[in-house]
Amino acid sequence: MTGDDSARTWTSEAVRLLEADATRSADTHLLVFPLPAEWGIDLYLKDESMHPTGSLKHRLARSLILYGLVNGRIHEGTTLVEASSGSTAVSEAYFARMLGLDLVAVIPRGTSAEKIARIEFYGGRCHLVDDPACMDDEAARLARECGGYYLDQFTLAERATDWRSNNNIAESTFQQLSAERHPVPAWVVVGAGTGGTSATFGRYVRYQRHATRVAVVDPEGSAFYSGWSTGRPDHTTTASSRIEGIGRPRVEPSFVPEVVDTMIPVPDAASLAAIRLLRERTTYWAGGSTGTNLVGAFQLVARMLEAGETGSVVTLLCDGGARYAGTYYDDAWVAAQGFDLAPHLERMDAFLASGVWDEGLPAGRETSTRGSGHDDRAAPPSGPDGAGRAGGPGAVPAIRSGDAR
Repeated sequence: MTGDDSARTWTSEAVRLLEADATRSADTHLLVFPLPAEWGIDLYLKDESMHPTGSLKHRLARSLILYGLVNGRIHEGTTLVEASSGSTAVSEAYFARMLGLDLVAVIPRGTSAEKIARIEFYGGRCHLVDDPACMDDEAARLARECGGYYLDQFTLAERATDWRSNNNIAESTFQQLSAERHPVPAWVVVGAGTGGTSATFGRYVRYQRHATRVAVVDPEGSAFYSGWSTGRPDHTTTASSRIEGIGRPRVEPSFVPEVVDTMIPVPDAASLAAIRLLRERTTYWAGGSTGTNLVGAFQLVARMLEAGETGSVVTLLCDGGARYAGTYYDDAWVAAQGFDLAPHLERMDAFLASGVWDEGLPAGRETSTRGSGHDDRAAPPSGPDGAGRAGGPGAVPAIRSGDAR
């Protein structure tokens, strides 16, 4: 066997392994968020936390590595390098180990300890940077110096994922909706980290000639909303997103604004309030980006009700809450960030009771303060052994506890 034949054989086996993983894990569950039956509107969350690596980024990581393989850029022994806020690198480390490759993840120094531990568990190496805006340049530099391959999710996400077939979250979602009373959703709501997911849904609904519209939600400190609303793809910010996995200081090359029908800016405190409400009302324990999605979905449901429309709305449960037990679910951390969750919880409770989304905050309340971020419903009372308090010192949070927000 020649060297070329050997390399081709290795690539063929690598592709087979990735495709086998896709066959095992592509169809994640479509969950129902309970809304009043008389509204005539159904709200679904596609639970991407069910992937082997626990997040939506599992699909992206597999697509990025497959893209590198079929384009002849990843070979046996290639070192993979990525810039990531954490979740993509976790999934890429999983696939790198599957293929016997090394992975170097360039991540912000503030990335949660849980995510760093997961990257290292799968054999990845973490290279920390102080400024998240420098991740891309640093990853490209490391790849050049070691002769490796820069996976470059922020540039390649929209082209690595085939929106017609391979590893397509949109196709899977619509197939799962086919037996529902509103099988073609009025809205799909997603966040933007690379922009790949919104590009996939936006292209798919046009290709299939669906009337579905795509909404992108954006956290504080992110450039996507302002860049989209002003038509400036070069828009940047000096802040960094506190909602891991979404929001970027620049409009990334993979973001395709032409397939986005509307964008909704979401306060970070509202995102964190929403995941606590989600846990209370469904027992599902999710990360902050799911909260951002849920706030946007609630607003669109309210608009549909106001217009007298029925139908369905779909959003994503992007990853599980266990990764954020020491941050988003920890009252001390929430308070240290200056978040006040109470007014957002009140607004969402009122919406779920009335169907009206009130943009005004209760009198005397701020969206962000330097006072306490504590809400009485943020965690269950501690038991005799101190367990049951989500994120508390020494606690073992219950992932499916319905006793707390």
